[in-house]
Amino acid sequence: MTSHRLLSTYTWAFLIFMFAPLVLMVLSSFNDASPPTVTEWHGLTGKWYAFFWMSDDALRADPVLRALDRGRLVACMGNSLRVAAVVVPLSLLLGLAGAVLLTRWRTRANGVLWWVLLSPMLAPGVVLGLSALVFWGRIGVNAGLFTIIMAQVTFIAGYPMLILMARLQRQPIELEEAALDLGATPFHVFRRLTLPYLAPALISAGVIALMASLENYNTTMFAKGGACTLATEIGAMGRNPNGHPPVINAIGTVIIAVTVLAALAHTFLLSREKKAS
Repeated sequence: MTSHRLLSTYTWAFLIFMFAPLVLMVLSSFNDASPPTVTEWHGLTGKWYAFFWMSDDALRADPVLRALDRGRLVACMGNSLRVAAVVVPLSLLLGLAGAVLLTRWRTRANGVLWWVLLSPMLAPGVVLGLSALVFWGRIGVNAGLFTIIMAQVTFIAGYPMLILMARLQRQPIELEEAALDLGATPFHVFRRLTLPYLAPALISAGVIALMASLENYNTTMFAKGGACTLATEIGAMGRNPNGHPPVINAIGTVIIAVTVLAALAHTFLLSREKKAS
């Protein structure tokens, strides 16, 4: 076997290993069977998707869906969006501050600052969640959405920081120095030169921070107290000893579809921009 064929075999094996579970999940979300399966086909159905808008009578008539708490699941989804609505801007602001500090402030302390700012990304999610729970509990703040937000921001801010640092390191520092020499204030230089240059990276960092917040389980699980998010609720439903309900598969399929459509839209817009230029 040649090296090229060996590499191709490994690549295909890797792709199958990565995407086969997703394909099976999508297929089982249309199978009228619970727990979800693809080996026993019980008929094509869309009721696992219709769970969120079907009437109460239809919900009570189904032996699987009537055991689920639709109101709680919807509330947990809303909590995830509320948490992300705070985590994303805070992470962008902190990440931007860290990126500017590490790329524009040249001192011997940069190496230490680098590890200090990145250490939350390397810490286990369990440690971050428990730390937030203990710290805020000691000063009288009960566990809930606030502690979830604080726990998530501690490590999610690192993702925007790395993305923005990579962008800032490619920006010619001479442009900022020239603007300062011509009388511009540091604030105007940042607003008129640096911020527009960082706009594409800020958008990418915001999307990554949003996804990291919505899918986070470990940190959120230990910091949530009596609150819930979509990730923790799905985790609780997945621990059912009789098998998880296919509604989880439907939610996962919707998330995959949205992600693929967003990626295709981004690729299409990029190709249009290249053609226009």
